[in-house]
Amino acid sequence: MRDFSADHRWLSLNTATVRKQGDLAHIIEACARHGIRAIDPWRDQVGAIGLDRAVRAVRDAGLELSGYCRGGMFVADAAHRIEVRDDNRRAVDEAKALGAPCLVLVVGGLPQYSRPGSAASKDIAGARAQVHDAIAEMLEYARQAKMPLAIEPLHPAYAADRACVNTTKQALDICDALDPKRGGALGVALDVYHIWWDPELLPQIARAGKDRLLAFHVCDWLVPTKDILNGRGMMGDGVIDIRSVRRAVEAQAFDGYCEIEIFSNTWWEKPIDEVLQTCIARHRSVV
Repeated sequence: MRDFSADHRWLSLNTATVRKQGDLAHIIEACARHGIRAIDPWRDQVGAIGLDRAVRAVRDAGLELSGYCRGGMFVADAAHRIEVRDDNRRAVDEAKALGAPCLVLVVGGLPQYSRPGSAASKDIAGARAQVHDAIAEMLEYARQAKMPLAIEPLHPAYAADRACVNTTKQALDICDALDPKRGGALGVALDVYHIWWDPELLPQIARAGKDRLLAFHVCDWLVPTKDILNGRGMMGDGVIDIRSVRRAVEAQAFDGYCEIEIFSNTWWEKPIDEVLQTCIARHRSVV
């Protein structure tokens, strides 16, 4: 396993971690100031400053990307499915323009939450079938753009509103069905917040192998968790054995960035420099 104790070369910042402290240009400037070499920006943050400006800002700061958040939210009623397809194609194009190594997919839950305005449903099995079919369709476009897609399984608490793919096994089943030759077009983005609890996690990481492990995200699970969406912890403040998960991922020869992604009302209230300094310290001591 890589030794992170001496530097933060392999730290990437998911820009949601400091989304309340400033726009994407401000975040990029702060990352450069702190020697953070990679980011994973969100589409709404890119849109707020414009794609062209975002591309220039990343380039001028000398940053790399560890991913692009996010495509997906596939589940919709029939009236919204063309909109979903077109939105996801735009996400591929944006990721390509920014130089992202992959587009992270949060697949969506029930249609009324995944794509507001869709007719309500309780059919989660139907939602999962729709996710499969939508990724199959999107994969053709993404392959033409040479943009790998990374399915992110989310904690089961999000099954209704954000993602009906909730385990690494489910995500890999989709990968194996749609990309059986492991051509590099489809893989997973694993976030310890969502997967740490899974008793099958370690064998599923081994099943994924290097060619399916496209992104690795870290934060921590606080006890008690007071807000399932915006109550994540800074690494080391919770109960996740982060290093054991990283050890398993790196045993498969994963050698990419460890991306810090913290949705936290607490950390959003702190100055950006304090947040980034803490991220760097915890990356070295805990991750």
